[in-house]
Amino acid sequence: MTIPFGPELVGRTEKTLQALLRRTLEAAGLTEPQWVTLRVAESGDGGDGGDRGELAALVHDRARFDDAHALVSTLTERGLLSDGALTDAGRAVIAGVRERTTAQNGGLWDDLGRADVAATERVLNELLTRARGVLAGV
Repeated sequence: MTIPFGPELVGRTEKTLQALLRRTLEAAGLTEPQWVTLRVAESGDGGDGGDRGELAALVHDRARFDDAHALVSTLTERGLLSDGALTDAGRAVIAGVRERTTAQNGGLWDDLGRADVAATERVLNELLTRARGVLAGV
């Protein structure tokens, strides 16, 4: 069954990929919001670390998690973050999750054509930009 491009296809795809990720995260003792928080910290978009509040604000902005401050605090208590930046333990957890995800998902992404990937990337980034604009009231 082919689902036409639109909210249903994007939503089903996201939910299915998220279910695969959750399997891997459970083995690492992480929730999906904790994983997102670690990935935001890894991105470096929040500066050079040093500020838990800045990371929490960035996580809230990107993922719309109302408990972003609690997420940062929990991950700090677990030793995965320090002052809003990844620790060596945090980087190791991210690397482990990536390795397990690759092993679990096999070649899910491997044989997709470059042009198809590039077009999908452009479309999804444009949808993301537009949706963020709607959320911001633009």
